[in-house]
Amino acid sequence: MTQVKSYAAHQADKPLAPFQIDRREPGAGDVEIEILYCGVCHSDIHTARNEWGGTQYPVVPGHEIVGKVTRVGNEVSKFKIGDTVGVGCFVDSCGHCDSCKDHQEQYCENGHTQTYNSLSQDKKTITYGGYSSHIVVTQDFVLSVSDKLPLEKVAPLLCAGITTYSPLKYWGVKAGDKVAVVGLGGLGHMAVKLAASMGAEVTMLSRSPKKAKDAKELGAHHFALTTEKETMEGLANTFNFIIDTVSAEHDYNEYLKLLRTNGVMVLLGIPPTPSDVQAVHLVMGRRSLVGSLVGGIKETQEMLDYCAEHNITSDVEMIRMDQINEAYERTLNGDVHYRFVVDMKSL
Repeated sequence: MTQVKSYAAHQADKPLAPFQIDRREPGAGDVEIEILYCGVCHSDIHTARNEWGGTQYPVVPGHEIVGKVTRVGNEVSKFKIGDTVGVGCFVDSCGHCDSCKDHQEQYCENGHTQTYNSLSQDKKTITYGGYSSHIVVTQDFVLSVSDKLPLEKVAPLLCAGITTYSPLKYWGVKAGDKVAVVGLGGLGHMAVKLAASMGAEVTMLSRSPKKAKDAKELGAHHFALTTEKETMEGLANTFNFIIDTVSAEHDYNEYLKLLRTNGVMVLLGIPPTPSDVQAVHLVMGRRSLVGSLVGGIKETQEMLDYCAEHNITSDVEMIRMDQINEAYERTLNGDVHYRFVVDMKSL
């Protein structure tokens, strides 16, 4: 074991603070990574504060990781010391279920291992995430990162990027499709960029008029206020796809009415309470209400390569590690455009 520096939450109602954690020595198939940048996801906050339940303290969040390879096991063939690499939302899976065989490890039927606050495949060891100086990951869950793009802006692609890229690819969004994005935050701003890059006509749907300027700058062709009844009525039967990134409670029915026949509304956020969906909005128009998680490792690599080719990155604000608690509060207040990224040299 090697002791490394990290920041951890020790209780739901206490701020994150410095903490020493043990990292395993690299095994035959492992890659050790010095973490350069780690994005701050809203999931980090939910977990640190036990808002989803099941947090095992101390917890070291962070699953948007970019760094450099510092050591490799003697059976590692995919990476070498000095390579620029990334680690996303999970670091292992069973490898033999149907989902894993189909390169969809995110849906592992025996339980994939998330990057933090998760059981390793030994079903005993709890994982620690990217708010740390180093991490050790099996080579099959490490991703190649192009040096063409600013690495701090690449880090959020490992969660926000793949979470929005995966449904756009799966449901075949193409040039000419009309796509609406609900919510302009960490996920929403990536959905706008990616859908626009695929040739879609993108409309941002938001409750906040001050988001209009940003939406256009990110690539949205239109902006509509969801608080305006006439505007929403005028958008009925408009969109082929709606990407809903909102995790707060809201009425799905108001958005389902905006779909064309055979339209698809994809949920990326998970509100805290059950939602009342009226069947009539699905039946009348053969509309679909679906959900999507992040992508598998193969698709995540595809996304990273796509973003490097099309010069797509996240809009970020850099912070030091000792600013993480302030960053959490600002995230909750919507005061970030659109992802905080920790410069891990500050740890």
